[in-house]
Amino acid sequence: MHFIPEKLDDYVVAHSENEPELLQQLTRETFQKVLQPRMSSGPYQGRVLSMISKLVNPQNILEIGTFTGYSTLCLSEGLKASGEIHTIDINEELYDLQRKYFNRSPYHQQIIQHLGNALNIIPTINKTFDLVFIDADKENYINYFNLIIDRLNTGGIILSDNVLWSGKVIENLDPKDKSTKAVLEYNSLLKEDPRIETVVLPIRDGLTISRIKQKE
Repeated sequence: MHFIPEKLDDYVVAHSENEPELLQQLTRETFQKVLQPRMSSGPYQGRVLSMISKLVNPQNILEIGTFTGYSTLCLSEGLKASGEIHTIDINEELYDLQRKYFNRSPYHQQIIQHLGNALNIIPTINKTFDLVFIDADKENYINYFNLIIDRLNTGGIILSDNVLWSGKVIENLDPKDKSTKAVLEYNSLLKEDPRIETVVLPIRDGLTISRIKQKE
């Protein structure tokens, strides 16, 4: 999804950090073997995720929605040397592909995979987080938020993907469209919740950055 003219978008990508070779290989294999390969973050958004993670320099990251592991590897680039990233996905068919590329990365010992329903798994992870990336089923975004909001350290960051939902957020809502309704409700929550401050970035399909305020 492009929200600026394609030529200008190409210029932005050309003048941003290059995609690492390992991620290029993962992208090729994803497009060769996996249905809906465009669900992967892709090179430009991947570099954005990497940059944010490097700025935060988190001890612990939680990722909700692994897909083939592209964003996991990008986020891992900012981890402290002793840090961990816990990534959750419900699709067991992708587990081995994820692990293949995780094992080829410098972060293989820091990446912890969880297979199953994130709503059940998150309460079992005994960690507080500096960075959370939500990129899974839209109808549960609010449920994920409610599970993780009190698990984030002061100054921690929540990244939420697909918040512009191919532009559907500004179109007339189809009452049967549960996903768009969920995204609209989630975006309103991020704007109104007094515990966070939020900005929406028109990057690809929309990426929201929410920062945890000082806890009283």
